[in-house]
Amino acid sequence: MNMSTNNTNAKSMLPYLCGLGFLSLILGLSLIYIEQQLSYFFGGLVICGGVLFLILAYVMVRRDSIQTQSAQANTFISPRGWKTLAMVSCILVGSLGFLAVSHYLASSSSIRWDVTQDKQHTLSDSTIAFVSSLSKEVKLTTFYVGTPPTYLQDLLQEFARNSAGLITAEIIDPLERIAYAAKFGNAINGDERKVIVQSGSRRKDLDFTFNPLSEQSLTNTIASAIRPPRKVYFLSGHGEYSISSEEYAGLSTFKQLLADNNILSDTLMLGISQSIPEDCDVLIIAGPKTELTAEEDTLIDDYLKQGGDALFLIEHTLVSIPEQPLSQAQLKQNPSLNTLLNQWGLDVQPDIVVDLTNHVGDDVGSPASKNYQPHEALTQGLDYTFYVRPRSIRLLENRAPNIKQAVIVSTASSTNSWAETNRNLDIQFDPNIDTPGPVPISYVVLGEHPANSKQDDKPSDTRLIVFTDADFLSNVYINQYSNAKLGLNLVNWLAELDAKTLLTPKKIEVERLDLTSKQKRQVIVILFLIPFFIALTGLGVWFKGRRRY
Repeated sequence: MNMSTNNTNAKSMLPYLCGLGFLSLILGLSLIYIEQQLSYFFGGLVICGGVLFLILAYVMVRRDSIQTQSAQANTFISPRGWKTLAMVSCILVGSLGFLAVSHYLASSSSIRWDVTQDKQHTLSDSTIAFVSSLSKEVKLTTFYVGTPPTYLQDLLQEFARNSAGLITAEIIDPLERIAYAAKFGNAINGDERKVIVQSGSRRKDLDFTFNPLSEQSLTNTIASAIRPPRKVYFLSGHGEYSISSEEYAGLSTFKQLLADNNILSDTLMLGISQSIPEDCDVLIIAGPKTELTAEEDTLIDDYLKQGGDALFLIEHTLVSIPEQPLSQAQLKQNPSLNTLLNQWGLDVQPDIVVDLTNHVGDDVGSPASKNYQPHEALTQGLDYTFYVRPRSIRLLENRAPNIKQAVIVSTASSTNSWAETNRNLDIQFDPNIDTPGPVPISYVVLGEHPANSKQDDKPSDTRLIVFTDADFLSNVYINQYSNAKLGLNLVNWLAELDAKTLLTPKKIEVERLDLTSKQKRQVIVILFLIPFFIALTGLGVWFKGRRRY
């Protein structure tokens, strides 16, 4: 009995010893691959494990073969054997079905889940809104020598997926398809990486030879291809904010954002040109420090009455302390331009809007607000915007019936904000002379004109927007809160562009995991062994159950 028991125990240990030999073999091979060298220890693991595995595997197979032949002499397959076979078949079919369905959904489903911190593989909301609103077909032909990177394929696929079929994208190797590449002209060669954006008869080329193709650059190129550029002129000669200045008080960043939206900028000195150019889609008057001449007022007034569109950015009134009263020259500095605005029903006041509840930093004269009037093209989706010492705007009672005005933004607080008329820094609400909040600091005006009042194909209606601050679009403040988005919305609406504004996205800080070559080999081994041992464990459980029945 003892001998029989010992034989049974020895037989039951065979699978475990065989598994131990197999593990030794795998461990030895893995260590050799990771360390990239053959030592006595690694070699011993491979040899001993391999020999032990082969001998014990042969013994187990031989023994099972004898037992199987004996069992087949009595019965073909027992009911339990059929049950086990059916279960294994269902598992195999279910696994293959799961793999097929998951691969199909991964390639065809529109559902995406981007788990990266900065949503690196997801288009921004503004880009999705722009692409999904396309009404023209766009073809993207990308020239890339060699195998294109994954990011490039994913980016083009996302643009096509969100366009409802209006964007088609292809990536070709110009060296392999020379004849096809030649159709795009001599600009294409093997050293360049380009995207050719075509929409109808219009074409725009985007070079990304030295920098990876970005979502922003591709979106702006598509926008340029589907619509003709607009032209805005910034008035100069009166101390206005400069579009060429990169200083804090400059507008160079705003100019670049306009260019990214296919809106070209130039300066206009009326005192020299004596006329507003015919290609002017929007006239921008950004914070003049001195009064305009009567001739300039007349030119601008005629331009507006003929259906021209303009953005007025009026700067703040100067303040002082009682011991240092303001001079007459200082009182006239930063004019209100009411000579022009009064004809459109608006009157800019010589005060300072303050908000004790919602302001930036410690300056109550820099109100921050989300109190926007509903205007889809101007204020939809905006977060806070803030302004530096804005003035209040009043509506005149005697307004022309063909002119409509509406507030764009007011102060947020109704009890702790007002228009302060005291310019000696004595901030205290006086109900007799101060205007209580919410205080409007910007207005939009629409002047309707007869349909044939203009001889060209531009719309005849006048679009006019007035803000009593220019600082919120300056280089130092434009990227704060929603200031940039609001500024672009204003110009887009004035230029009568249908496309959404396209902002420069935030720079994504990609945290990369830099691995040594040895660490990479360790990761490869781990990724290989995990599914391998799961499968091996399943086979072992199945084999044990089969032997039991």
